[in-house]
Amino acid sequence: MSSKIACSHCHLEFEPSVMIKDEDNYFCCSGCQGVFHLLKDEGLESFYEKSKNITLSPPSQNYEDSSSFDTQSFYEKYVKINKDGFCEVSLIIEGIHCSACVWLNEKVLHKMDGVIEANINFTNNKATIVWADDVVKLSAIIDTIRSIGYNAFAYDSMAQETHANRERKAYYLKMAVAIFASMNIMWVAVAQYAGYFSGITQDVKTILNIAEGILATPVLFYCGWVFFRGGYYGLRAKVINMDLLVATGATLTYVYSIYITLIQRGEAYFDSVSMIITFVLIGKFLEILSKKNAADTLDKIANSIPSEVKIVKDDKIVACKLDDVRVGDIVVVTSGEKVLLDGEIVKGSGSFDESNLTGESEPVYKSVGIGVISGTLSIDADVHFRATKDFKHSTLSNIVKLLESAINKKPKIQQMANRLSEHFSSVILGLALLTFLGWWFWPHSFDTSLMVAVSVIIIACPCALALATPVATLVGLGLGASRGVLFKEAAGLEIMAKVDTLVLDKTGTITVGKPEVINEHIFESFDKKLLYSLVNSSNHPVAKGITKFIKQENENIIDTVFDEFTQIPAQGIRAKYRNIELLGGNRKLLDENGIAVDFFAQETLFYFVINQRVVAVYELEDRIKDGVKELVKSMKKMKIDVTMLTGDNERAAKKVASYVGIYNVLYEQTPQSKLEFINKLHSESKSVVMVGDGVNDILALASADIGIVMGSGSDIAVEVGDVVLLNNSIKSLEDAFRISNTTYGLIKQNLLISLAYNALTIPLAMAGYVIPLAAAISMSASSLLVVGNSMRIRHKWNKE
Repeated sequence: MSSKIACSHCHLEFEPSVMIKDEDNYFCCSGCQGVFHLLKDEGLESFYEKSKNITLSPPSQNYEDSSSFDTQSFYEKYVKINKDGFCEVSLIIEGIHCSACVWLNEKVLHKMDGVIEANINFTNNKATIVWADDVVKLSAIIDTIRSIGYNAFAYDSMAQETHANRERKAYYLKMAVAIFASMNIMWVAVAQYAGYFSGITQDVKTILNIAEGILATPVLFYCGWVFFRGGYYGLRAKVINMDLLVATGATLTYVYSIYITLIQRGEAYFDSVSMIITFVLIGKFLEILSKKNAADTLDKIANSIPSEVKIVKDDKIVACKLDDVRVGDIVVVTSGEKVLLDGEIVKGSGSFDESNLTGESEPVYKSVGIGVISGTLSIDADVHFRATKDFKHSTLSNIVKLLESAINKKPKIQQMANRLSEHFSSVILGLALLTFLGWWFWPHSFDTSLMVAVSVIIIACPCALALATPVATLVGLGLGASRGVLFKEAAGLEIMAKVDTLVLDKTGTITVGKPEVINEHIFESFDKKLLYSLVNSSNHPVAKGITKFIKQENENIIDTVFDEFTQIPAQGIRAKYRNIELLGGNRKLLDENGIAVDFFAQETLFYFVINQRVVAVYELEDRIKDGVKELVKSMKKMKIDVTMLTGDNERAAKKVASYVGIYNVLYEQTPQSKLEFINKLHSESKSVVMVGDGVNDILALASADIGIVMGSGSDIAVEVGDVVLLNNSIKSLEDAFRISNTTYGLIKQNLLISLAYNALTIPLAMAGYVIPLAAAISMSASSLLVVGNSMRIRHKWNKE
């Protein structure tokens, strides 16, 4: 009797001294121990009942040590802390090739204590994982991914390109072997088909079958290994996926053909085995290329960022790593170079191409004192600028982060499609079994029954269903990015396509947001320095307009330091200088302080008050943006109600609204009253888009179904918004609606194509009208049709 003990997982026997004892179980290594507990936690203990007489292979130990994922250097480079205080990392999951792989990884990760969120994008295998670092370490998350047959490594655009190239080369080799073998099998098949009509002896037929079998074997087990592997890991998680369908259909045909060859009776189908694997493999490869092409617009910005910039240091121009540049450093940009940091020009001038960010092709001339935006291109400008943000917080970096985040957020319609595809393959196997039994009872032919059942298995395509949404979503996000419209979440595309109410802020949204003084009314003499200091301390557009007006009168005017200073939302400013009480703002500010005034006008009014006496009134007018009238007309055609909210006075608000064709107007609105109005619309079951740009809009933006922010808006408004319009134009707002409607329509088209394909082809296969070879071609074509339909829209838009 052997003194060795069998491992509770892999069943291999070892001496007791090297075994790991865990309660009543023994394990040969920590890998087996981990897999055992994972299966137990997932409720898959029945796996051991089914495999009790089988010796398994222990989990691979060839991966790099996962502890490297917990090092400080790794965290500094790849891990960020989100606004809720949790850690967030982007990983590439190696080995994913169908929607079931995504589902399996997400399910296992969500089961882990401390994992808050795990989203995997099927189109690029990129996972965004959020976790509580004090509960679970990143190394433990990596180990869990590896334990179910996948690998993970940090997302890096350059490393990802290398990995993608390696994956494509592997597919090239597999396809080369499959195509070579299939072509030779076809030559053998020609001899068989000729013999079928002209006569052939069984011995010759058997020799030809053996030749086909030899050629088909590497195609099935080498080229088709990816399907066996995917099907195996799917079964471990109790998921029947597309890989299992392909592997099952091809293997059944292969085993049956061997049986026919051995008994030397009937027809072998080695040619079908080879063709099934070859065509599905080619379809998979084309799918990979198409998915990469769909994501190219999003990757283009990230992949084109140089690692170094030139800065001025000790009166010399030196190279400096991009991440090492600090706020205040002087950066040098010459003609033809890309601006990689936000800043303000201190020397030089020239034209910049901002089309990458705004979609506008017209060059923008900039000189000393004007800001430059990261991500733009110097056309003929040789300038020095002072960095106002480091790269981590730059516009370019934020755009890349927003895009990366967006493609990992799944719309509800995609979640529905994923749930449908999870059960799809199980239904197909059930239909295949019923088909086999039906054809077995009539016409009593095992040969015919098996081939018809195999055709049913092969022709069904859950991948087309799984691809219907993510590829269309990527196209939509890419279209938006190319036109200066950034969706923070892909779900925003779906939500925006369903809205019925558009709420617009006035200043900075409908108007340019830079009011200019058109009239000055002085009632009593006063020190202009007091007014200048008051308005110069505020970022409100009206205050900036008055600041500019006073500065034009006296360039040398300087600030006065106040003893007290308070900004009052939606009203104005209060300050105190020595014994002088100052107020500056709108009519509501005066009413709140009991100050009577009888000055009215249709323009925006700014009242300046000293010690409860109105000493001056300024009339300001803000230019209305181009395209607002067209936007309002377009919204009406789409049956979307348009409302304007503003903190401005009644006359100014109604004048602007009347000009652009908006009939629902709410004026003198505070941040709280804007919020109340959005909540009122929600109580009426309205789906609302709110567009604004300032701090006074953030409550309404956060409460709306979709908050859209102008790119020039305040940082906090941009943070709260769901969509950012980089070029601040109304045309971009209209594009956002069109892109959303186009993408949502595209998703519905793709789902219809997928469902119609399966509804048509599966009954045909069950009726015996489709041979396995045609089924393989048809299945691959359905996935490519969905991808091609999505890409068609992108090319159509690019022509506009």
